[in-house]
Amino acid sequence: MSMSTVGLVGLGAMGRGMAGSLRRKGYPLRVCDARAGVAQDFAREGGVACATPAEAAAGCAVLVSVVVNSAQTEEVLFGEHGAAASMAPGSVFVMCSTVDPAWSACMEGRLADLGLLYLDAPISGGAARAASGEITVMAAGAAAAFDRAGPILDAMAAKVYRLGDQAGAGSKVKVINQLLAGVHIAAAAEAMALGLREGVDAAALYEVITHSAGNSWMFENRMPHVLAADYTPLSAVDIFVKDLGLVLDLARASKFPLPLSSTAHQMFMQASSAGHGKEDDSAVIKIFPGIELPRRGG
Repeated sequence: MSMSTVGLVGLGAMGRGMAGSLRRKGYPLRVCDARAGVAQDFAREGGVACATPAEAAAGCAVLVSVVVNSAQTEEVLFGEHGAAASMAPGSVFVMCSTVDPAWSACMEGRLADLGLLYLDAPISGGAARAASGEITVMAAGAAAAFDRAGPILDAMAAKVYRLGDQAGAGSKVKVINQLLAGVHIAAAAEAMALGLREGVDAAALYEVITHSAGNSWMFENRMPHVLAADYTPLSAVDIFVKDLGLVLDLARASKFPLPLSSTAHQMFMQASSAGHGKEDDSAVIKIFPGIELPRRGG
């Protein structure tokens, strides 16, 4: 049975791995990225490199968007070379960014007016899981959208959760996930910073905590970046400035208190204001005074 052509826009840390998973599963693939040469580099091993989202969407039953935020998503769809104009009626736009749930719900209606289907489908798991086809997808949308895009989601993910038949539900769950992710990174940085302040060997502290009840996935995943003094961004500080901002916006609408999220957001804001916004999110540890962080090769 022939497989539908899939378009994917955004070959960053997550998108490249997702595109690779689709390629391994045999899907005909059209890819696009705003950075010069990135799509061409990916397509050397299979797939068609496209110059614009409109070109990537042409002839595709499903277009997957893996960009940073809602503004970039709108550019993918409705920009000068946007995909919406070249998508066939009944095709599916899969939105994988972390966005305001209300914005996502509105986008579903906007695309429906054009005869297009929409899945609110934010993702989680990190670059390594994206590369191995093991991400988590938190999806919501019409049954017809799931019918068309479901096999493609399954090709990229270990878990695909169907969270409702209207857009917005997936984004709400993702925002709550980001609450925990941001708070856990901030807490991990605070714990490591205290250890450094108290003269504890950082590698020994990492070893003990990762085998003790205080461990978290974020401590285990992010603190090696600190130990190696490698702040190459896999997920940047500014991502959590944005995402925790979305968390607080969601709660503010219903006057719901989030004291830990508010504190973590201020920590990431402080790190960004100090010039670390484009560094790995573990660089939030740099806000703590009076500590000597590990150095490369040290």
